[in-house]
Amino acid sequence: MKKNESVRTGLSIETLRQAFNDHLLYTLGRLPEVATSFDHYMAAAYVTRDRMMDRWIRSVRAAKHQQARTVCYLSAEFLLGPHLGNNLLNLGILEEVRHAATEQGMDFEEIRDQEVEPGLGNGGLGRLAACYMDSLATLRIPAIGYGIRYEFGIFEQAIRDGWQVENTDAWLRNGNPWELQRYKIRFPVAFGGRTERYQEDGRLRVRWKPDLVLNGVAFDTPVMGYGGHHANMLRLWKSEACESFDFQAFNVGDYYGAVDAKIAAENLTKVLYPNDEPEAGKELRLKQQYFFVSCSLQDMIRIHWMVNGELQRFHEKFTVQLNDTHPSIAVAELMRLLLDEHGMDWEPAWEITRQTFAYTNHTLLPEALETWPVDLFERLLPRHLEIIYEINRRFLDEVRARFMGNEGKVARLSLIDETGRRSIRMAHLACVGSYAINGVAALHTELLKSTVLRDFHDLWPEKFSNKTNGVTPRRFLALSNPPLARLLNETIGKEWIEDLDKLRALEKLADDREFHRRWQDAKTLAKQNLAGLIKERTGIVVDPASMFDIQVKRIHEYKRQHLNILHILTLYHRIKEDPDIDITPRTFIFGGKAAPGYHMAKLIIKLINAVGEMVNQDKEVAGRLKVVFFPNFNVKSAHHIYPAADLSEQISTAGKEASGTGNMKFSMNGALTIGTLDGANVEIREEVGEENFFLFGLNVDGIQRLLSEGYRPWEYYQHNPELKSALDLIDSGLFSHGDHDLFRPITDNLRQNDPFFLLADYQSYIDSQLEVSHAFRDEEHWNRMSILNVARIGKFSSDRAIREYCEEIWKVKPLG
Repeated sequence: MKKNESVRTGLSIETLRQAFNDHLLYTLGRLPEVATSFDHYMAAAYVTRDRMMDRWIRSVRAAKHQQARTVCYLSAEFLLGPHLGNNLLNLGILEEVRHAATEQGMDFEEIRDQEVEPGLGNGGLGRLAACYMDSLATLRIPAIGYGIRYEFGIFEQAIRDGWQVENTDAWLRNGNPWELQRYKIRFPVAFGGRTERYQEDGRLRVRWKPDLVLNGVAFDTPVMGYGGHHANMLRLWKSEACESFDFQAFNVGDYYGAVDAKIAAENLTKVLYPNDEPEAGKELRLKQQYFFVSCSLQDMIRIHWMVNGELQRFHEKFTVQLNDTHPSIAVAELMRLLLDEHGMDWEPAWEITRQTFAYTNHTLLPEALETWPVDLFERLLPRHLEIIYEINRRFLDEVRARFMGNEGKVARLSLIDETGRRSIRMAHLACVGSYAINGVAALHTELLKSTVLRDFHDLWPEKFSNKTNGVTPRRFLALSNPPLARLLNETIGKEWIEDLDKLRALEKLADDREFHRRWQDAKTLAKQNLAGLIKERTGIVVDPASMFDIQVKRIHEYKRQHLNILHILTLYHRIKEDPDIDITPRTFIFGGKAAPGYHMAKLIIKLINAVGEMVNQDKEVAGRLKVVFFPNFNVKSAHHIYPAADLSEQISTAGKEASGTGNMKFSMNGALTIGTLDGANVEIREEVGEENFFLFGLNVDGIQRLLSEGYRPWEYYQHNPELKSALDLIDSGLFSHGDHDLFRPITDNLRQNDPFFLLADYQSYIDSQLEVSHAFRDEEHWNRMSILNVARIGKFSSDRAIREYCEEIWKVKPLG
């Protein structure tokens, strides 16, 4: 150990080795000679966390000394991914720890593989939140991420007989070495009951008399920025009963009733996002959202009292970003806390509230803009309903004064939807209660202004801005793609890890044949790695020399995995018609989860697997086509999938995807994109060059024209022989053991309704795929396009996105 180097904070190999052995013995109580790989992982995690906590303490002190404004990121999801490798990378000791493990006869990759991915998110929303936490720390911006400590994740996906099966994601079964429980940081959260009026100092006040009160307890996870200079905190809330044991019930013999309250309270944070179709699911989801928002705001007020004292300056200490509509109840909750708990009058409380929140919208799908039935709100959150009514009354008075006589606009802007079952529009609450509103891609923001939030844009155009999403290059390139990262480091230096625009230096190597060879070698290593994992997980043997054509994302009709299948069936049919046809060998790889209650999405998974089973066993197509469904796609498997892709499928219907971030991760790793002009695809194409992007399909205006003319998908089916053959092949029973009706819901919907325009885009997609095949055969040309995709991807770093939020919305600066 180096002189004056602490065993808790030092970074030398000798110190790390000593700290590892200490934790193994004193924290875990394991003798080195009997320790398992899991024990080694736990010890390594504690060693790493020690060093992160040291930096977090220094960061907190610096923020307090400089009286810095703190960014609070409220999100119902944080899809963090495995911690160990990422934190070691950010601390700058990944290779040192790998070396130390090897010296002691340990397999470092096996140790890393012991880590269970935290089940705290579902998809893009949670992954974006995690990327933003990484960038906030890297850029030295004081920040706290607030969310829910779900005991069980969304679900673990297994594939049985081609169908998705949902298994429990018990990610905490073996503990979590990265978190610290803050036993003394707990806040009451109330539900139900009634409100009552009373007089205080001659003023009318409101008191909430709830039926149920439970506690939220804090669990903290440090988030390390790259370079090891700054760390922030992710604070997650777990629900607990205020009293864990009812002695009265116990004393009269009701032994189960004695712990009922504890069980009921803890159920609130048991599972991520219940199916919200049944009324019970809606109630639990609303309870979860209010629970974590209330705890978070009470915590901010606690911190503010400790540091600043006066709540009139609350918005100067904190800026709170609402990550989609899930936390938008925060607007009403902050008002309740200021009015009822801290005795403020309405006007100053509302001024503070409106200067505290900023709102990010993540969807153009009307069904995804959350609404809650008024009667459900009245039963669960009666005080908040009163506050929302008062916000709405005052707001609509403003609207009527601005748009006199336009009651249609008043009805559209109202926080209450009066059509059908009366409901509260949570996106409207977020818009009214925030000082800024942003979309997450240039196209998405423009569509927000002209469609779902048009009336708000008419009212407050100055509130709207675009903040195109980004992803962290630390996890999704430096950590997950070692062969390419090494090549970049050796060629242009390591500065790109903190400044992705430095990748522009690769442009001068786009025609360098020696660099092409090394580039291809890096891609081949990544493909061989994924091929091994595919064989391990599915039993399917794939050829790394074939084109890896990959579509991994949530399974949804608008993302159009079934359009991809139609291409596969078209190629399959061509081979069956002409066995000697020249087809570029491809391995089609799918991955993603379907919502448990979304039957059509689950049927699409079954179709992918059914087609794969037939194609993979057909000797006539051997060596030319393979189809793989990679089960349980998550961040951990993404580390292997993104680096191995040759072709990235970003084929959603134009105007439906807000942004996407998978498109950025693929392109960052050298995959070429086939895609529509949807979400961030538009900006990726602009950056990498249209000649390095395979474009197909209708744009938003084209879809609108088609709709106005009257879209008739049946005519596309009748007049396109290859499209007709593909759909008829699905109905033939070939992929369903003779069952002609199994996939009818898919094919009938396409012929009769086709709400996402697959048939209209089919021929353009097939033509573009032929261009892809020809380009892939020209290795030099393909490598050049791949290099330029990486060289020009700098805009899509989450660091750039966070800088824009800091400068244009939050008005915060890095710590000095």
